[in-house]
Amino acid sequence: MSRTPEADRKTIIVVGGVAAGASAAAKARREDEGAEIIVFERGEHVSFANCGLPYFVGDEIKRRGALLLQTPASLKSRFNLDVLTRHEVTEIRPEARQVVARDLRTGAEVVRTYDRLILATGSRPVVPPLEGIGSRNVKLLRTVPEAEELKEMVGGGARRAVVVGAGFIGLEAAENLARRGLAVTVVEKAAQVLPPFDPEMVVPVEESLRAMGVELVIGRGIAGFETNGDVAVGVRLDGGGTIAADFFVLSIGARPDVELAKKAGVAIGPSGGIAVNERLETSVPGIYAAGDAVEVRHLVSGRPAWIPLAGPANKQGRVAGANAAGGSLTFKGAYGTSIVRVGKVAAAKTGLGEAECLRAGFDYTVTYNHHGDHAGYYPGAEELTIKIISERGTGRLLGAQVVGGRGVDKRADVLATAIYGGLTVEDLEQLDLAYAPPFGAAKDPVIMAGMTTANIFRGQVVAVTPAEVARLIEAGRSPGPQVVDVRDPREWREGTIPGAVGLPLPELRERLGELDPARETIVYCRGGQRSYFAYRVLRQSGFRDVKNLTGGFLSWTAFQKSRP
Repeated sequence: MSRTPEADRKTIIVVGGVAAGASAAAKARREDEGAEIIVFERGEHVSFANCGLPYFVGDEIKRRGALLLQTPASLKSRFNLDVLTRHEVTEIRPEARQVVARDLRTGAEVVRTYDRLILATGSRPVVPPLEGIGSRNVKLLRTVPEAEELKEMVGGGARRAVVVGAGFIGLEAAENLARRGLAVTVVEKAAQVLPPFDPEMVVPVEESLRAMGVELVIGRGIAGFETNGDVAVGVRLDGGGTIAADFFVLSIGARPDVELAKKAGVAIGPSGGIAVNERLETSVPGIYAAGDAVEVRHLVSGRPAWIPLAGPANKQGRVAGANAAGGSLTFKGAYGTSIVRVGKVAAAKTGLGEAECLRAGFDYTVTYNHHGDHAGYYPGAEELTIKIISERGTGRLLGAQVVGGRGVDKRADVLATAIYGGLTVEDLEQLDLAYAPPFGAAKDPVIMAGMTTANIFRGQVVAVTPAEVARLIEAGRSPGPQVVDVRDPREWREGTIPGAVGLPLPELRERLGELDPARETIVYCRGGQRSYFAYRVLRQSGFRDVKNLTGGFLSWTAFQKSRP
């Protein structure tokens, strides 16, 4: 095979490595064997598993080398890429098609000319200018060296740690530090852990953290650090109070790293990320962008969104690399499918949550569903809670959240695929999913969630959420709704909704006379299925204003625990 003549040889420069940058460079090579491809990476490692860092600190991942997916040498050997680590690109000159980089080891300046440029600059952590935040034991957890430093502190006798921020990385760090035997406190300014989730869905996550011995300080920000020389000894909370610790992990959040792009005249989108089209081209000819630095189209809302996740970043890198080398791939968008493990609980989210639906102007319906991850008669079934958000009027899936033990990932992935395919809730109940007793049920939890929601969509049942029931009860109307608990008497010991009347489902038909058919009636059970049966009995027995509490007493309890 003849090689490309030097005069015709294309130069592709990639700024940044890790997920998007390394993927872009490798794909560009597969598209164009003759191109000169150069990767500038300001860090020490060009391709590493940043999602694995908390598990390295927790000693679940034993070897540091397991985190290093590729090295400059392996990328050179396999893909013939020229990788320059510890080189920070300081300037882009679009008119001359040049990048200027600084060798962080020597301070020397490097100027290179490109035909195509790919920006994979990622994101920068939020580090507010607070007193003491620069102390040597106040750490981030974004790079391999930072993970090594934390692991050394754990192994060196540290006993107490404070994690500031309860997003994905913060909770993974807290879990792994607790597994190592440390006393851990998590401080979160929002009113809940995992702020992207709906509040009632993270209650099991918070309970799992507490069961591990992790202390939660929710709804409090930090005001600074108390120090002894260059060492922080405590973190001060907004409104007063200090938490002492041996070290502190900052996981407050991140922002797209767009300063280099802005200086080069590249347009920034409304979400704060670099604006790109489906080919991942920026507003400046010859410059592409991918990964955490860019904004994309949210495939549910249709709006620009910043979605800094490894899955989209890898796919974007592939598209940008192919197109920079002369290909024609597209990246349609994303919708933020994500999952986290906290102790014995996993929580996953795909598509929009309720707050996001409200901001986007959707008229939507909510259902909660509680089912075992596999057939109940087969030993070891673990309960899953699935929240479905669908568009009223069309039945289109807008979002879903799944929380529980085993099987959360499977259901979240099925629902994510359904959202991508534009499926409706009636499509969900028609899915043909794998079944054998150790793996699932004849009616999988996703199918059951589809049936529940499709019944509402078709008008076979009127559902009411725990939040709506609370508003009705707290409105103090007289007469208010008659709330009917159709569980067995032994279940009432778990608690009841205030003012509820106990009327077990097996006795309902014989005791209808105890209820007023003219009043608004809300029925509930443990999870929503028996009360649906009761709903159908009442509706066909002269009761005209009947509602079924979706998710039953389980979801009511979670809602109450999530309230400020």
